[in-house]
Amino acid sequence: YGEFLTNAQGEDVVSGVRTPEPIASLRDVMPECYDELMELAGNLESHYSDVQDVEFTIENSRLFLLQTRSAKRTALSAVKTAVDMANEGLITQSQALLRVDAEEISHLLVPQFSDDLPEEVLKDRFLARGAPASPGAASGTVCFDATKAAQLAADGVAVILVRPETKPDDIHGITAAVGVVTSRGGVTSHAAVVTRGLGKPCIVGCEGIQVDLEAGLFTAGGRTVHEGEQISMDGASGSVYLGELDTVNTSLEDLPEAIELLGWADQTRKLGVMANADTPSDATQALIMGAEGIGLCRTEHMFLDLERLPSVRQMLLNAEAAEAWRRENNDRVFRVEDESGAPQAVKDFYEALDQVRELQTADFSGILRVMGARPVIIRLLDAPLHEFLPPYESLLTELIELRHTGAPPADLEEKETFLQLVDSLRESNPMLGHRGCRLGLSFPAIYRMQVEAIITAGALLVKEGLDVNPEIMIPLTVDVEEMHRLRQDLSLVASQVQERLDVKVHYKFGTMIETPRAALTAGEIAKESEFFSFGTNDLTQMVFGFSRDDAEGKFLRKYIDEGILPNDPFATIDPYGVGVLVKMAVEAGRRERPNLEIGICGEHGGDPASVVFCHEAGLDYVSCSPYRVPVARLAAAQAALTGN
Repeated sequence: YGEFLTNAQGEDVVSGVRTPEPIASLRDVMPECYDELMELAGNLESHYSDVQDVEFTIENSRLFLLQTRSAKRTALSAVKTAVDMANEGLITQSQALLRVDAEEISHLLVPQFSDDLPEEVLKDRFLARGAPASPGAASGTVCFDATKAAQLAADGVAVILVRPETKPDDIHGITAAVGVVTSRGGVTSHAAVVTRGLGKPCIVGCEGIQVDLEAGLFTAGGRTVHEGEQISMDGASGSVYLGELDTVNTSLEDLPEAIELLGWADQTRKLGVMANADTPSDATQALIMGAEGIGLCRTEHMFLDLERLPSVRQMLLNAEAAEAWRRENNDRVFRVEDESGAPQAVKDFYEALDQVRELQTADFSGILRVMGARPVIIRLLDAPLHEFLPPYESLLTELIELRHTGAPPADLEEKETFLQLVDSLRESNPMLGHRGCRLGLSFPAIYRMQVEAIITAGALLVKEGLDVNPEIMIPLTVDVEEMHRLRQDLSLVASQVQERLDVKVHYKFGTMIETPRAALTAGEIAKESEFFSFGTNDLTQMVFGFSRDDAEGKFLRKYIDEGILPNDPFATIDPYGVGVLVKMAVEAGRRERPNLEIGICGEHGGDPASVVFCHEAGLDYVSCSPYRVPVARLAAAQAALTGN
């Protein structure tokens, strides 16, 4: 590829005042100079073992080379060039692997704006720029409400969800939207994490956008955009544009050079690469991207589905009453079958528990079926209970309105009871409160239900002749005694299910290492754990004392811009604090249990620099969102090469 002008100077070519001719036309105008140029360019490429950007001039039919340098290139060009040069014998496969920026691999696999878009159009339509949280381009109708976004998407409307920030109960809207833009938050905020997992474009911290939810509009760059208008977004650059812009879709199957390069990476890397997936479709996408298993299946994401949320809420709100009744009746493993004398709250709990068990069994069956014999690590309920409940303030407002309008006493009593239950579950600091394995110990029936669903799903698939490999992960462990009690109780559940179905299911119990104490006592915890998975998102929060969502919106960007911190510790593992604890835990865990399987499942699993750290720390695998799997595969190969 190249261009030239006759009767011109170099600045005429680059200034754009004249339209240059394609380099192939030089063959017709000056064939001898063209042949000489091709020969010299080939020699330079061979000498530097890289594609060259050559500047030349011809004066009086004499060719002069003015400059050569390694050519700038797109991600696609970088992959194609590296593979072509390796296949031509100009460089080795190892050199080809090191030539491609691992981060750029993700840009190949998502929609992008058409190359035919004029720069003037982008400049004229530019609205604002935020942090690029998840790559990809999209155009859609502006929507400010998650539920409305889901409804519009169901009618076939492409929607871009615009919010000040997103929350866990917005998941249905995020899933339905073609992209997400938030005015607050950082690259590891809720919106960023979820959209990366879904392979959707996302821009966060877009402070140039002022969102007015009540008025149904946002302002940016002196312009006002109302709900229902069209905007476009580029998650790779963080830019938001007015109106609809053309996009081009690509997939891994359409990129033979990328497939070949990643094949070389798989032959080179020592680190396994798994994916985070919560649905069968996520698992299928993970396989397409080259994942070797599921490193994190988050059961709470299954709970947030709008259709099952009422059953989940009924279960959680009545869990305390049911547990008190269970203790009174000495029910140690399963529910007491005879509920005739039980309070209504207990009956409501077990009714909901049965419904959720059936749903979870179907969930796990779908994922295990897709993955076959590959490992599937399923994390038991981890999230704080408030994430599944309506906000207390909203319920209080509804109750006041009911009283003001003279609602029937029965309706008031029902709302007051609901408000009291929600209030009883509120916490000052829920992320450090009643969550993770603490829920499993406080309300054993919930974890038992989940394990029963996992083993039942596995057993039924084994009966079909399929191999399955579920691994049950207990979250937020801080002491070996938690693991001991839960494993003892849940192993009994697993045994009873296998005995009832007359099927043997191969499974493991392990834990997440996501608190400093768990890392410091990893040797003891390894006595009860067959695998460790570092939850580096929470571990980073607790080591730094930073609230991830608050820090990114308040001071973390300033820390990075002014050099107080070298980078965002939620995006790249901090090797001097978090990293030290990880290495200590790996060493202590393997000293106690030499065959201990160890990996990470936080957002760091798809960050190239963090993958290098995991390789150096001796982990067995990293797990990331499906669309980051190719990035991790290449980064792991590069880590193996640079380490060697």
